[in-house]
Amino acid sequence: MCGIAGYLLTNKISEKTSNIILDMLALQQHRGPDDTGVLGIQMDIGVMEELPAQIQAPFTTKPNLVFGFNRLSILDLSPSGHQPMLHSDSGVVIMMNGEVFNAFDFKEDLIRKGFVFKGSSDTEVVLYLYVAFGLEGLLERINGMFALAIYDGRNKELYLVRDRMGIKPLYVLLQEHRIAFASEMKSFKALPGFNFELEPEHLSEFLLYRNTINATLFKNIVNITPGTYWKIQKDGSIQQIEYYNLHQECTSPIKNNIATVLESALKNAVKRHMISDVKLGCQLSGGVDSSMVTAIAAQEVINGSLETFSIVFSDQRFSEKKYIDQVANQIHLKSHQITMDAQSYFNLIEEATWHFEQPLNHPNTVGIKLLSKEAKKHVTVLLSGEGADECLAGYDRFIPIFDTFWSLKTIKTLLRNKRDFVKYLKLLCNPNERYLLLTSFGSIATASALYPNFSLGQAIRRRKDIWQSITDDIQRKKRKYELITYLPDLLMRQDKMSMAHSIENRVPFLDNEVISAAMNINDQYLIKKHQGKWETKWILKELCAGIFGNLFAYRDKMGFGIPLKAFFLSEEFRSKWDNDYLPCIEKRGIFKTNQLKTWMKDPSHLRSDQLDAIWLMVGFEIWANQYLD
Repeated sequence: MCGIAGYLLTNKISEKTSNIILDMLALQQHRGPDDTGVLGIQMDIGVMEELPAQIQAPFTTKPNLVFGFNRLSILDLSPSGHQPMLHSDSGVVIMMNGEVFNAFDFKEDLIRKGFVFKGSSDTEVVLYLYVAFGLEGLLERINGMFALAIYDGRNKELYLVRDRMGIKPLYVLLQEHRIAFASEMKSFKALPGFNFELEPEHLSEFLLYRNTINATLFKNIVNITPGTYWKIQKDGSIQQIEYYNLHQECTSPIKNNIATVLESALKNAVKRHMISDVKLGCQLSGGVDSSMVTAIAAQEVINGSLETFSIVFSDQRFSEKKYIDQVANQIHLKSHQITMDAQSYFNLIEEATWHFEQPLNHPNTVGIKLLSKEAKKHVTVLLSGEGADECLAGYDRFIPIFDTFWSLKTIKTLLRNKRDFVKYLKLLCNPNERYLLLTSFGSIATASALYPNFSLGQAIRRRKDIWQSITDDIQRKKRKYELITYLPDLLMRQDKMSMAHSIENRVPFLDNEVISAAMNINDQYLIKKHQGKWETKWILKELCAGIFGNLFAYRDKMGFGIPLKAFFLSEEFRSKWDNDYLPCIEKRGIFKTNQLKTWMKDPSHLRSDQLDAIWLMVGFEIWANQYLD
């Protein structure tokens, strides 16, 4: 886990100073505090110059492509893992953020092919796989979470690559004479003449869904689409190539021993994800997903030596402490439990926003940051249960009753949008658009009340295209849609909050083998009745019940909740709202505040969507103050 930064000058002007790349790296040094590397490349003639990163020495050559790297040492802690990493015979240079968990499966074959290894990092294996088999050959072999920047001196091309599911970020800034790329957008602050600008075209989508699917709220900045790589020529021309498409999954539906197949895939994934030369622990919420990962991980270490990290609340309605305690006691874990209250919450909001680089659209983002901060005192790698709900149908909206017009959720959302009754009713009557609305976090009424330029068509346009592009049965279609539209934002939350404290967060449920197994499980094994009640993620709950019992596995889903009402009613928040947040929102002039003022007169009676809307406005203002002002 590390940080990538770099830029390509496309106007035939070469770079002279190393200050720019060093400043870019300094802004994301938390991603890799163990080592820094800088390399300049003159693409025309293939001349490369590595600079000592400890001093701001100028380039003596004339590079138009500059690579910079922050290293967090996980595999091979020696200088042999230094990046950018060069294969001098071919003139290929690589930077890799992340881990490739099956890399060492290929090492012996590469040695037979004549490659000589200098160290024991997975990056070196990936470099040689690229040299031996090309980019497509590399990508069809590896299983991991990664963002890659590769310069190939043989064809004078730059490649920017993001992993299949989008676990690791890779942002690109497109300018007239420069293409810059980085693991975090804040690095672009170091570029001469650059200022972040709001992209208003994405605001409608953001208000309704909380995210913008790999786009950002900044002009000219995107997060490369998962499963895609960019091939870039020295003149700046770009070709975007899809190397993995989730639609291709489900070629061999599993008909027998389904639980065994899933359990085997998950065990293999967890075992792969535990490869590390530094201490590893588990992010344990007490829910089914993280508890399963933790239970499997505990089998791979000495009994009692696995450490877990959890956020708990004094308010028992939001705390899963009793389930965390059950897991810890049953499988003999060292449990670190961090209590989050209003004070610690608000102490971290601004810091969390700086690291997240977008408005804090999920309140529990702050909780993950607090957990990571405490975990860093003990470990460098955490396993989490992220991704299980999307690939194994864990949300209530997967239950078949929600596919019908007269479901309780549909009626509730219809009533919530009574001011737009006719418009909303028309959309709900359209099966191709109903699910798009059921997956929204905000309501049309709330978004319209806050944002005078809100456009429903603009908000759902890309999601509608994605939904219609998936040709599969309804439940698998939902899962693929969630993996493409909702999951990437959750993964960025995990990445940014953990890397803020130099923690690598790994997600075994998104391992290639688990995704393949999950997509080949038919719907009746995922959504099924248990004791007369519909259960989501049924097959995983069956596996969980075998370890922790039915009462644990089949309880109501709580998730990582945050007591927003309590926070909004706290004296500290009210003071901050009256004296800071509300005046700044009004002064900025993007959103209307009349509705916000009405809601904040008594937050104790607000609905969840109204509480979320207030939170979103606070998050937006903090973010805008940090990045736009």
